[in-house]
Amino acid sequence: MIYPSIDKLLNIVDSKYKLVHVISARSKQMHEYDHYQMKECDYVNKRELGRALEEVEKGLIKITEK
Repeated sequence: MIYPSIDKLLNIVDSKYKLVHVISARSKQMHEYDHYQMKECDYVNKRELGRALEEVEKGLIKITEK
């Protein structure tokens, strides 16, 4: 099962496509720079993609319109 669920995330982000774009960019940053916004022991997921989803759910990533 995926954590966090897509239903929770779509309450925060209004589009699946925007969510995919933001999560993709953030997971690449995590992989390239090894920078996380929470302690590694606080994440449920082990991979960067899941960790980026967790950051969106916890409000650590703000998504704005241009």
